[in-house]
Amino acid sequence: MTATRRRLLRGSASALIVGLAGCAAIPSGPDAPDDTSSDTPSTAADDTYTSVYEDAIDSVVMIRTGQGQGTGFVVDDAHVVTNAHVVGRSTAVDVRFTDGQWRSGSVVGTDPHSDLAAVAVDTAPSVATPLPFVDEQPRVGREVVAIGNPFNLEGTVTTGIVSGTDRSIPAPTGYSIPDAIQTDAAVNPGNSGGPLMTLGGRVAAVINSGGGDNIAFGISAALTERVVPQLVETGDYDHAYAGVSIAAATPAVAAANGLEESRGLLVVEVADGAPAEGVLEPSVRARYRDGERIPVGGDVLLAVDGTELTTKEDLGSYLALETRPGDTVELTISRSGSELTVPLELGTRPLRRGPYR
Repeated sequence: MTATRRRLLRGSASALIVGLAGCAAIPSGPDAPDDTSSDTPSTAADDTYTSVYEDAIDSVVMIRTGQGQGTGFVVDDAHVVTNAHVVGRSTAVDVRFTDGQWRSGSVVGTDPHSDLAAVAVDTAPSVATPLPFVDEQPRVGREVVAIGNPFNLEGTVTTGIVSGTDRSIPAPTGYSIPDAIQTDAAVNPGNSGGPLMTLGGRVAAVINSGGGDNIAFGISAALTERVVPQLVETGDYDHAYAGVSIAAATPAVAAANGLEESRGLLVVEVADGAPAEGVLEPSVRARYRDGERIPVGGDVLLAVDGTELTTKEDLGSYLALETRPGDTVELTISRSGSELTVPLELGTRPLRRGPYR
């Protein structure tokens, strides 16, 4: 990895901590001073990174609570977005823009299922304009820039690429956040809530977690744009919920269940009282092969509303981005060797831990 790809325009940190990127403990002592060293000759890539940074930095903020600090960025004239795990249970936070002044912020909404939060700031500086989101998910290999405040080092930028898309990452509630973006840009405690930006100056994701292993994640622009306006308007967000635990129909699962091919998602469990109860049939027993537990029996989900399901992430992303509680979806399933379509009216995801979708 070249020095350019990991260049820090402001600040550096020697420690690497794996885990959630936000809520770094607040260190004692003054804030890190600005870097006043003279510029060195730059390459075209350096100039691009610098342009993205300079165009965005006035809209990126530091957020502090009594427990720690993280990052956020402006999404409209009166609000910034950050991670739910950054604000925690706080109803008020301190917000610092690049003018160096601290402002009071009110947490107007949080969604722990997507790890997003909206904070209202009444007196944002005029230069803090909303950052635009990408129109579609960036391709793997596309260069990106992460801007934030790792280890209390304000205005730090790191670079990398989109390492993967449509990832499923843990949410604070125990469910999964679908449609996530993976990157190798350096992300550390304090980066949470900051923007992961394309070189075109658009937000590809809200940084969520990372560490010292060149693997970091962000909540996709598509999910953020769906959740945050609702947080601003009502204070919370309801996620569609089927109430099923699923497993990929791997060759081992297909063989154990007498399936002609390994495709689709096996319904392993249906939560008590869930919308899928009485509609979908779960596995009833298990076999063990080379120490691996393989569920046996149950419906196999093949498609939802005509969209083929090849991975667990496919179902999670479809429910998160295409449906709302109360919608009815058409599930194409394989049951006892026959293919059929069943309607399922989605409910609202409960706030409890579990492997269900």
